[in-house]
Amino acid sequence: MVKDFFMQDLTTEEVASAVIELGLIDPAKMPGIWREIGSHDAPLEQFGSVCVRRELLTGYQWERLRNGYRNGFFYGRTKVLYQAGAGSFARVYRAIAQDNEEILAVKVLRKRFSSDEIKGELFLREGRMGLMLRHPGIVRIEEVGKEGVSSFITMEFVEGQTLRELVKIRKGLDLARGLDMAAQLIDALVYAHGKGVTHRDIKASNVLISAKGQAKLVDFGLASFAESKSKKDDEIGKLRTVEYAALEAAGGVRGDDVRSDVFFLGSLLYLIFSGRSPFSESRDRAERADPKRYTDFEPLGRMAPHLPRDLVDVVNKMLSIKPKHRFQNVLAVQEALKPIHLRCTEDESTTTPELPEKARQVSSTKDARPKTPNKPRIMVVEVSGKSQDSLRQFFSKQGFRVLVTENPKRALTRFESVPVPADLLLLSSQVLGHDAVSVFNALALDPYLKKVPALLITSARQSEIVAEAVEDDLRQVLTMPFEANDLLQRVKTLTGNDA
Repeated sequence: MVKDFFMQDLTTEEVASAVIELGLIDPAKMPGIWREIGSHDAPLEQFGSVCVRRELLTGYQWERLRNGYRNGFFYGRTKVLYQAGAGSFARVYRAIAQDNEEILAVKVLRKRFSSDEIKGELFLREGRMGLMLRHPGIVRIEEVGKEGVSSFITMEFVEGQTLRELVKIRKGLDLARGLDMAAQLIDALVYAHGKGVTHRDIKASNVLISAKGQAKLVDFGLASFAESKSKKDDEIGKLRTVEYAALEAAGGVRGDDVRSDVFFLGSLLYLIFSGRSPFSESRDRAERADPKRYTDFEPLGRMAPHLPRDLVDVVNKMLSIKPKHRFQNVLAVQEALKPIHLRCTEDESTTTPELPEKARQVSSTKDARPKTPNKPRIMVVEVSGKSQDSLRQFFSKQGFRVLVTENPKRALTRFESVPVPADLLLLSSQVLGHDAVSVFNALALDPYLKKVPALLITSARQSEIVAEAVEDDLRQVLTMPFEANDLLQRVKTLTGNDA
């Protein structure tokens, strides 16, 4: 990228004029900067430090200015704040809309591809496909355009992580949350396929999970649109990922077959419930192109023996190498999973044990033993998988039956059923924050739920949460740090087991 000026040749005052000219700083803010610096002849680095500390410039913007660039700060209606990610094809920036201050993501094609007609059109195609799709399970595209020679796509910014990152940390998800996530992804694909768009690059890194748990499909760059195409469009339409090409060659089908999306959606469900991909991780193109890779994998039922048999059967059918043996469309998958989703409530859910295969089988056998009917029951509402496991192990050793969920509002709904699912509701506010305390407080306001004991665990930094919580004889707050015995005694008192 060409540099339009060199900072070493400019005075601080000239740089100040440049940032105003570029529209990076409001001229009305400059008097305050000069007062703090004390002189228009102050060192350039001091000027930059003050601007960054006052949040008039981001560190990324200042670094770019220091390095002599006068472009790359604005794309369409957005102002770039900092770089959020990068791939071999494009860079992604966190940006702010100048008209309404909405935080957005801007994906910018790397300049080395600006002269490549096919790659450039493929990039813009992703944006145009996204403009057609409006669904909560698909990342929203706002704008597609060019700034100079740079092609860009503006889209919603998703605070969170990819499914690949989530599973790497959490391993397999509990059954309830896994089914929720599967339902979200399936619903998004049913919508896209209904619009005539197949994704053609379904993988864990192309699924974003928001901080609120919403799963969103991203990157329709290789999508196929079921309409007549020009010769150029047809050439682009033949492009496929190595994985899709290998699968479709093995199955003898065309490149935009919806059943290919069904197969790779099945691989995501396998990952969600087992904690690992059915396929071996590889960067080697030849290995990824080998059809045997998509048949020689450990059966899901062996990897996750705790799963319902009918759920395993659905995923196995999705992963059939022969297209005619798969579900013929995503809508059929949705219908097959509906009764399983309805049946599997939180009291049946469990996280995937992070144990060797034999240990998992032994654990599964133990779990299959009849439950002692008079065990006191605790429903734990906690997002962290590590904390879930710790609380489950601790209370199980103390003779409690432990149910786990990550959704406080769903837990509240469960307590509205008869009989109630547990003798006590334990909520952790460390991640859930106000969502946890609002459910905690809701118990006392409901004529039926006011009889449900609850314990809210907070951190020492959550004074606002503690102040917001309404305590009484049946609802108490426990602030970390505390001894394990303190927690146990509180729970025993609230459940009437302190004798």
